[in-house]
Amino acid sequence: MPALASHRKTRSRTVKTSPAVGFTTAALASVTLLSTQSANAAPAEPKPSVEEVQKKVDDLYRQAGTATQKYNKAKEATEEKRREVDELLDDAAKRTDKLNESRRELGTYAAAQYRTGAVTPTAALLFADSPQAYFDQTQLMDRMTDRQRSVIDDYETQRAAAAEQRAEATKSLESLTRSQQALRTSKQDVQAKLAEARTLLSKLTAEEKARLAAIEREKEEEARRRAEAKAKEEAEARAEAERQRQEQEQNQGGGTGTGTGSDTGSGSTGGATYAAKAEKVLSFARSQIGKPYVWGASGPSSYDCSGLTQAAWKAAGVDLPRTTWDQVKVGERVETKDLLPGDLVFFYDDISHVGIYIGDGKMIHAPKPGANVREESIYYMPIYGSVRPA
Repeated sequence: MPALASHRKTRSRTVKTSPAVGFTTAALASVTLLSTQSANAAPAEPKPSVEEVQKKVDDLYRQAGTATQKYNKAKEATEEKRREVDELLDDAAKRTDKLNESRRELGTYAAAQYRTGAVTPTAALLFADSPQAYFDQTQLMDRMTDRQRSVIDDYETQRAAAAEQRAEATKSLESLTRSQQALRTSKQDVQAKLAEARTLLSKLTAEEKARLAAIEREKEEEARRRAEAKAKEEAEARAEAERQRQEQEQNQGGGTGTGTGSDTGSGSTGGATYAAKAEKVLSFARSQIGKPYVWGASGPSSYDCSGLTQAAWKAAGVDLPRTTWDQVKVGERVETKDLLPGDLVFFYDDISHVGIYIGDGKMIHAPKPGANVREESIYYMPIYGSVRPA
């Protein structure tokens, strides 16, 4: 019996030590697993610098500008297609009225002949599978009166025209649907770019925002200096032109100057005409200063860049296309050094922005979302090229 008791104690000690061994093993396994997960975890993505944010935001605004021009183009196409469809539907309705009138006249003949008990050519036509099937029955053609022949010909003409009109309207409606889809896509693209820009800016601390504002001021100051240099060049050019004019007048002395006067007059007339239009353009543009930029807007309470230029030149009696991509093709191309007030200056390689030159290296433009129409140096953005619209 004592041996049995000793045996029980030994078994009891063994049972007590087993959980401790299991716990230690599980703990070691957990530590190993956590270590492995930590080693495999990707490092946290570094926060972008203020300069990187500024560059990214500027790029997003530019992309939004490009998407805005796509939106404007799709909107213009949609409006054009809608007008075309409306015209086609109106024409189709008129064709239908004429067709019904011809059908009623044919019905009158058929009814009259039915009352006489005869199966007439008119009735045969109405019951035939097609006008061609009827006309194949040449023996019936001989029994028609001239008036009946005329009515049948008119009926067939109207029916063919109505069918053609319906087919054309269907194609235009399909094209309109595609334009509307492009319009929705462009709108979503603009909204996505602007939302991404807002998100980036919202993550900046107060200190980072102050740094970003300082970067913008430096950029503006550099653009202002370049505008001042151009203003000086323009002033010198005007002074030189005036000096040459006075010298020419002195050299002419008491001569009649008939030939020279003729040339100067014709040149002056062209320059004066453009200057008069440009003055109206600039007057309109200046009156819009302070109004907000809204993508896709063309006035009168808000504008995008090409909407402003289009409205300003319209005030001078010149119709410009809606988008920057089409406006850059209008008129005469001019070098930056030869710019005159009223000229259009385009920016970026994708021609996604435009402003109205006012002289002295400055322009009036609708800059970007969150900003108002304002005067600014043309050197604030990379220049693509310039045109003189009229």
